[in-house]
Amino acid sequence: MSNNKIVKGFSKLSKEAKIEWITNEYLNGDDQYIKFLKSYWHNDSKVQKIHDEFIENTITNFYIPFGVAPNFLINGKVYCIPMAIEESSVVAAASKNAAFWMKRGGFKSKVISTTKIGHVHFAWYGNFKVLKKFISSIKHKFFEESQEMTKNMNERGGGILDIEVINRADLEPNYYQLQAKFETCDAMGANFINSLLEKFSKILERELHQSNLTKKEKKIIIIMCILSNYTPECIVRCEVNCSVDDLSDDPNVNSIEFAKKFQQAIHVANIEPYRATTHNKGIFNGIDAVVIATGNDFRAVEACGHTYASKSGQYKSLTNVEIKDGKFKFWIDLPIAVGTVGGLTSLHPMVKFSHQLLGNPNAEKLMEIIAAAGLAQNFGALRSLVTTGIQKGHMKMHLLNILNQLEASKEEIEKIKEYFKDKVVEHSAVVNFFNELRKMKKEKFINKEN
Repeated sequence: MSNNKIVKGFSKLSKEAKIEWITNEYLNGDDQYIKFLKSYWHNDSKVQKIHDEFIENTITNFYIPFGVAPNFLINGKVYCIPMAIEESSVVAAASKNAAFWMKRGGFKSKVISTTKIGHVHFAWYGNFKVLKKFISSIKHKFFEESQEMTKNMNERGGGILDIEVINRADLEPNYYQLQAKFETCDAMGANFINSLLEKFSKILERELHQSNLTKKEKKIIIIMCILSNYTPECIVRCEVNCSVDDLSDDPNVNSIEFAKKFQQAIHVANIEPYRATTHNKGIFNGIDAVVIATGNDFRAVEACGHTYASKSGQYKSLTNVEIKDGKFKFWIDLPIAVGTVGGLTSLHPMVKFSHQLLGNPNAEKLMEIIAAAGLAQNFGALRSLVTTGIQKGHMKMHLLNILNQLEASKEEIEKIKEYFKDKVVEHSAVVNFFNELRKMKKEKFINKEN
């Protein structure tokens, strides 16, 4: 920046004016950046306006690839799953492993529960038994006085499930929680929950001040009111199973040895956090891609999953395996809160398309689909790790990215792809072969001229 003054009124500038200011202040006034940013605008002004209004200070669009993974047989129905992700090999791996399990009965997904939680965090300066008894006596008012806010949700089968006071004063002096549980049906429900929590806090403050409790016991400080993205009671389980003998489709891989190494890989992820972190990251490659494509909050989903993976006190694998009586069973218990109404689902054109592609599922069906994508991704990663190694397949998919960085021609790309068809792709090897091609091409041109 040319000076240290705070920029005022920036958000009120037009998109063009924002870009011009950025160019002048940070990019030496180079007009190429203006043209570059505008080249990413949608040519339909109505569609662009929708994108512009999702966030503040929008100047252009940031593209990530939108792909599809076919052959997902989930609970007897075949899906073509939308995936928005930039990482090489994720969509290919999901598709490959979906086809693998389609031949073995597919994925069985089941939503176990859909309860979400929020808290009024507050400080109080009396005896907890008194507080607990008092809140029990006014509990009905939280339900009664929020009926107008919960009316529509109640009609859909949702609403407030329960309210209780939690004592956390052993961790922080005078700290308590009013914990509420909710059912939000097909909505993720963040705004619904947060609005109710703020209502509860006002009721609690009012009732305490109007009570016959002592002056000390009437003192309350509302710290904050917020839903929790940790949803250990909003769980979907997805599993696949087959006979151990049917576990390998590669004649060079023994099914029994593969099953044993696969099981050991899960055990390693359960005892070694270094491995568990990468293990679960791979699961979220599949999960996040579907969550983003369907307009849901991947940050919330990831935060919840990682917290759940630590529920025992040690960070562990989100997936589990069992080999018993010649049968292989592999499954995931995934805590995930997603919505199919509200938010971006009715605004973002590609999000709407994703839901249509999936047959417009409700929230529970979407949970089942997302869990299957995560399980497929993890199976594929572990299968590669304990057999051929992860780099062989990954770098094959990464090859095109390397060639695009080198600005290889179409003819060069085809020659290099053919050369590495039966070789492990390494960045340095690709660069060396590319340089050799260029050198040969140059020499051929010189010889022709002479």
